Amino acid sequence: MSTPFGDPTAETTESVTPELLDVGLSDTPVDEPSTATDGESATAAATPAYLLLRGSYRSVGTHVLELRVDVDGPRTLRKVSGDFFNSGGGTTSYAGSFVVHAPAVAWSPTQVVITGQGHFTGTTSFPIVRVTIARRRAGQQQAAATVQFVRTSGQVGAAYTCAFTSPYFRTVQWEQDSVAGKVPFVSYDTGSLPGPPGSPARKLTVPRAYAEAGIDVLVSSAANILGDSSAGWSNAELHAAMQTNFSLWRNVPQWRVWLLVASRYEGNDGVRGIMFDAQDAYQRQGCAVFYDIIKGTDPESVRAQLRTYVHELGHAFNLLHSWQKGLATPPAPLGPNNGFGDLSWMNYPQNFNPGGGAPTGTAAYWRSFPFEFTANEITHLRHGFYRDVIMGANAFGRGSADIDPDLFDQPVVDDSGLRLDLRGKKSFAFGEPVVVELKLDTTDLRGRDTHGFLHPDYDLVSVAIRQPSGRTVLYRPLLRRCVEADATVHLAVDGPPLYASAYVGYGQDGHYFEQPGTYLLRAAYVSSDGSRIVSPVLRTTVRSPYSETDEQVGELMLGEEQGTLFALRGSDSPSLQAGNDALQEVVQHYEKHPLALYARMVEGLNAERDFKYLAPDKSALMVRPAAPEQAVGLLSPVVEASLHGNGVDNITLNMVMRRLARAHAKEGDTEQANGVLDHLVHYAESKFRPHVVDAVRHQVDETRRSINAEPGT
Repeated sequence: MSTPFGDPTAETTESVTPELLDVGLSDTPVDEPSTATDGESATAAATPAYLLLRGSYRSVGTHVLELRVDVDGPRTLRKVSGDFFNSGGGTTSYAGSFVVHAPAVAWSPTQVVITGQGHFTGTTSFPIVRVTIARRRAGQQQAAATVQFVRTSGQVGAAYTCAFTSPYFRTVQWEQDSVAGKVPFVSYDTGSLPGPPGSPARKLTVPRAYAEAGIDVLVSSAANILGDSSAGWSNAELHAAMQTNFSLWRNVPQWRVWLLVASRYEGNDGVRGIMFDAQDAYQRQGCAVFYDIIKGTDPESVRAQLRTYVHELGHAFNLLHSWQKGLATPPAPLGPNNGFGDLSWMNYPQNFNPGGGAPTGTAAYWRSFPFEFTANEITHLRHGFYRDVIMGANAFGRGSADIDPDLFDQPVVDDSGLRLDLRGKKSFAFGEPVVVELKLDTTDLRGRDTHGFLHPDYDLVSVAIRQPSGRTVLYRPLLRRCVEADATVHLAVDGPPLYASAYVGYGQDGHYFEQPGTYLLRAAYVSSDGSRIVSPVLRTTVRSPYSETDEQVGELMLGEEQGTLFALRGSDSPSLQAGNDALQEVVQHYEKHPLALYARMVEGLNAERDFKYLAPDKSALMVRPAAPEQAVGLLSPVVEASLHGNGVDNITLNMVMRRLARAHAKEGDTEQANGVLDHLVHYAESKFRPHVVDAVRHQVDETRRSINAEPGT
């Protein structure tokens, strides 16, 4: 078994010398011997030509490689690339990509060997990629490709056998909807108007334009007619229309794209088209063209319609405007005159300016445009890293070298029967502890067995956070709980889901939410069978302070020690004394501020329990006994505010009320303790479904038993 990027397990390897990587007879295709006689030439002419090798290949197994070979055929780029996928349980997830930009290609009459240094999304000890394909004649079945990953020393690592799947490099499903009365573009004959010398006249549809770039665009049979909007179409309306009418739409990365033929764009009648989901968590899945400005049946109008359709769909493939490519992350090469001279679908005809005194503008563009993407754009379409090209993955403008390993992918295939949800407040105050709720349930009518360790501290659930800067970090808890993953629970469709509440505001990397702005969070759960379940994206905002007091309190809450105290739910550790002092200052001097509630909670939870610590000379274990009276005074306001919707989340409230009951019991007031627990049950009955109420009752019963078992209660 091997791992992505070619690294093998210990038992896989053979050894070859580096010189053997350069096998083959020549660096050009060989059809027939060049020394043939006249008689042999006649025989050669009757011999079927070799099949082209170009296109996509795919392996099978736990580790899947989707390979793209680009060494012959139209607009050959002389590159090889591939994407890795891992299958576990009922899910298939993306694992990484590579591209070989300038391989050596060795042709012989029987095979082709392609060898070169790979550029990978991750690290690998086997950077050399070697692809071997037997040559076949017309009428024969295309041969499979053998892919080997090799150390620079010549040691061979992982190997894949990839069957030929398509003469195209990538395949995308395209659904096109339109509003009533707006007739979509069909085709344009490039010979209808004068064009560049040497550019062949042909009838181009949108799929045909992409086919010439090596991309197979399959037109979906699902096509909806929408009612029009007399006021034009806003971004919000377009997005709602996509989610409602895009028959193939899912809120995940997928090779599917939607185009709406709308009437016009609200507020700007000059807009021809738009990729309107640029602010979404899943970008580049939908675009629109605006019929009222591009309509017409004359050749000039039809030609412009073709360019607009191809152009907007190009954005869905993460292609920027020709002059904006230098703003990508990382910057992409610009064409002539900082991109304005590009003869590309992605340039604006009116902006065309090749520089050097050459003609500019729309007429000059069309006289020179061969109805093609540029070489760099075709490289991206054919060989860009998976997440940089597939719709719904990396954000618009994110380049292939900036692949982000911390941002979780939605599984390509999910037959796990499990569903993970991540919930939280829509916004948090500056300095407010960020708490999220995780929910795991099943979509399988038969139910599913899995483990119940849903909290991120168990390392079976991970949470990724994209910060306002665009940086994505992984929440890494201060403490990791090692568990037995075979502790099985059964989830039923009509039974209780699993819930967990997690404070993710602070971890091993410090505070994750210390800057105002918008954050995107996503969780991934690894089930007992190895399936990787990914939640939808949770969008939340940290608000800027409204006042000087807000800023002062927020700063008191955001210290490193304070973050540790929240993660630990309080501590007497001397190393955290400054943090405790800051929280006490919030409680004492800003007692009416909303964030004082959280400081009270942490201090109260710590006061409710005994705290054990070593004596300064480490000679004995000391115990600071619980301070129940102090705990009651601190936790009671937290409960009161939360019961009225102005405090902590419901899962945290459940925990706080049970701890408050324990504090009352430690004071000797069992009647008050039982009253708090009864109130918790009544609150649950008023808020939740029966199976949740049953779970709360079970927790309450456990707390009652614990209270009764403690000495002095």
